[in-house]
Amino acid sequence: MKWTISCLQFDISYGKPSENIKKAEFFIRKESKHADVLVLPELWTTGYDLANLDELADEDGRSAQSWLKKTAKKHGVHIVAGSVAVRKNSDVYNTMYIADKEGQIIKEYRKAHLFQLMDEHLYLSAGSEDGYFELDGVKSSGLICYDIRFPEWIRKHTTKGANVLFISAEWPLPRLDHWKSLLIARAIENQCFVAACNCTGSNPDNEFAGHSLIIDPWGRVLAEGGREEGIVRAEIDLQESAEVRESIPVFDDIRKDLY
Repeated sequence: MKWTISCLQFDISYGKPSENIKKAEFFIRKESKHADVLVLPELWTTGYDLANLDELADEDGRSAQSWLKKTAKKHGVHIVAGSVAVRKNSDVYNTMYIADKEGQIIKEYRKAHLFQLMDEHLYLSAGSEDGYFELDGVKSSGLICYDIRFPEWIRKHTTKGANVLFISAEWPLPRLDHWKSLLIARAIENQCFVAACNCTGSNPDNEFAGHSLIIDPWGRVLAEGGREEGIVRAEIDLQESAEVRESIPVFDDIRKDLY
C-alpha cells in the first residue's frame, strides 16, 4: 500500500484563528487533489499566543472538530489536523485531532510533554493518553513537537506496531539542527516513516524553522521544506517499514530482561 503525504507548512497568524483557518482551507483545497493524508502544524489556529488562551481556547474542541469533519469529508482526504488549544473544564490542552476522509474523528491526542522553555507549563495541562491510531488499516501515531525528544514515548507507539509517525510542531529556528537530527533518529531507531509538519514565520518571541520533513525507515529524507510557506509532499510505500524491521529485527532483539 502506498500513501502520498503532504505537510502544509505555513506562517501562523499570532492569535488570529479566522485568518489561520482561511489559510489552512486554501492549502487543503489546493493539496487534497494530490495527497492521501494532509498534516497541519502545531497550534495552527492561534499560534503560541499562550497568554490569551483563556479567551482563544476552543471549548471542548467543538469548533475544531466540526470544521475538521466537514473539511475532510468535503475534500475526501485524511487530515492529521495539527493541534489546537482545547478547553476541558478548567484545563487547556494542546490537542491533536485526526479525521479520516469520510469525515469521522478517529483520534484525539493531548500533548504529553510540555515545553517549559516556552512557558507551556504555565498555560497548558499535559495529556496522559498515547497518540496511537489506525488510518485505512495503517498503524500510525500522532505526536506533538517536544514529544520527539522522548524516545521512550515514541517507542511506546512503535512497539504497538506504528509504521508512520505524524509530528506537528512549532519548532524554533535556533534549534533547527536538533529538529532534523531528532526526527531522523526517531525514524531509524523505530524503523518507521516520519511525516513532520512545522510552521514558518515568527511571533513576538520566536522565529520558526520551517523545514517540514518526510523521512523513510532508513532515515533518508524523502522531502524537505525550506523557510518559506509551502507544501512538502512525498509518496511512501508502507510495506517498506515491515521490510526494514524484518531485515534488522530491532523489536525482536529488545532485551526486556534488562530494560
